[in-house]
Amino acid sequence: MVISAQESSAATQSADGIEEVDVIVIGAGVTGLYSLYRLRNLGFTAISFEEGDGVGGTWYWNRYPGARFDSESYTYGYFFSEELLQEWEWKEHYSAQPENERYLNYVADKFDLRRHIRFESRVASLVYNEASNRWTATTDDGYQARSQFVITAIGILSARYVPDFEGLESYEGVWTHTNRWPKEGIDMVGKRVGIIGTGATAVQLIPEIAKDVAHLTVFQRTPNFCVPLRNSVIDDDTQAYIKSHYPEIYAQCMSTAGSFMHMFDPRSAFSVSEEEKMEQYERLWAEPGFKKWLANFYDVMMPGEANEDYAEFVRNKIRERVHDPEVAEMLVPKNHMFGSKRLPCESGYYEVYNQDNVRLVDVRQDPIARITPRGLQLTGGEDFEFDALIFATGYDAVTGPLNLIHIEGIGGEVLKEKFANGPRTFMGMSSYGYPNLFTINAASVGNFPRSAEPLVEWVTDTVAYVRDNGHSRIQPTKQAEDDWVQHMREGGEKILRTQADSWFVGANIPGKARVLLTAPDTAPVMRAKRAEVAANDYEGFTLD
Repeated sequence: MVISAQESSAATQSADGIEEVDVIVIGAGVTGLYSLYRLRNLGFTAISFEEGDGVGGTWYWNRYPGARFDSESYTYGYFFSEELLQEWEWKEHYSAQPENERYLNYVADKFDLRRHIRFESRVASLVYNEASNRWTATTDDGYQARSQFVITAIGILSARYVPDFEGLESYEGVWTHTNRWPKEGIDMVGKRVGIIGTGATAVQLIPEIAKDVAHLTVFQRTPNFCVPLRNSVIDDDTQAYIKSHYPEIYAQCMSTAGSFMHMFDPRSAFSVSEEEKMEQYERLWAEPGFKKWLANFYDVMMPGEANEDYAEFVRNKIRERVHDPEVAEMLVPKNHMFGSKRLPCESGYYEVYNQDNVRLVDVRQDPIARITPRGLQLTGGEDFEFDALIFATGYDAVTGPLNLIHIEGIGGEVLKEKFANGPRTFMGMSSYGYPNLFTINAASVGNFPRSAEPLVEWVTDTVAYVRDNGHSRIQPTKQAEDDWVQHMREGGEKILRTQADSWFVGANIPGKARVLLTAPDTAPVMRAKRAEVAANDYEGFTLD
């Protein structure tokens, strides 16, 4: 059902039938919902266009079996409302998709946000009129709205990527990308299933579907360093502790590089004895979540000897869990450093390959040649037949979702063309020639909600500053943008996540420029930079 914002907000209808609001928000996920809440409280009229028929963004679309948080649930929710923190009770330490979707629906209802959302509305184009200083958004069904400001709350990983395999249109079975798992689910009991990809989504999905299928074939191009999630139910005592310690949890998150709960050990892995080093490795391995990654010796997360030492520790853990030595070696990563890709957390993933009904195929050695009506064929000639085919093939990150919208700025410049060699922004949020447009999906770092919440606050405060100080538009200077692009390039060369071919640098998408897509700085540094810009009357921006 389509719900229009005009009925219950101060939006108006123009003479040409186009809805007029102060701010257009694209998306109704974590950032979109909070943007609506903030804008309304600041006295703006706003409408959100949401492609789905419900709220939730990532947690609406990614409903594949096994989908869940990889950061602690109680660090992932909103912190802007103490009442909300006390009302909501997370059931698990790492909450699953159904509960996460319920949570975001609860937020939308509690703060009466649905009346500002137009569902089943994908924005196809966004065009700026310099004379009127207004943006016009047009959806796939022809609906239009105009606004002075636009916030693209479209997420970092929302543009799914399906490789351009020959013959896909000929496949006669059921197929889907994990990002578009049908609400009604897919019946896999007793079926032959093929899954392409072994990234973070596949690592969550594979253990779930392997329980029911007749046979599962996993096509792997690149093995990943995966670590045990060790999820569990939150008991009553822990629930009470969490609710009484939210200020401390928040402060801890906001003090760390990636806005997670975990802080690095300031010692080097080689500043302690071999025995003490291994004790720490084993202790962290037995702990839940990202501690193995983010609470380890500081130099484990730097290119060099300590990183390789811990990588070999993890490789041996994989080897211990897989019975067939040949299969184990196929699953052991050797072409990238530990932590250079976002670390998938798993629950029984490696044990799946000990099952008789599961086969692992190395498609780097023998690539997929084509999809056939009944399955697929490898370059070497081997044929496979499947009842269902699943693409866990990842996302065109950060710039991908923006490129799905035809965005025209001053002089008709198309944002997709401007970003062809990598994003050109100031602080990831604004681009020269696109006034009053905030691309906040390009600016988040680490634990997404913990980074996104202060980001939304900065953007909405900025919009209020423009209004309250008699300005009509804001955009970065060309120099500020050039300096930021140079900072991205130079800063990116020094960090671990540019050292692997991953979505962090766009290397998973054929033909995409290989550049760092998010800021090289830590979350606290980014917040400080934004605060400094605002305190200096928006230095680096032009206010008209």
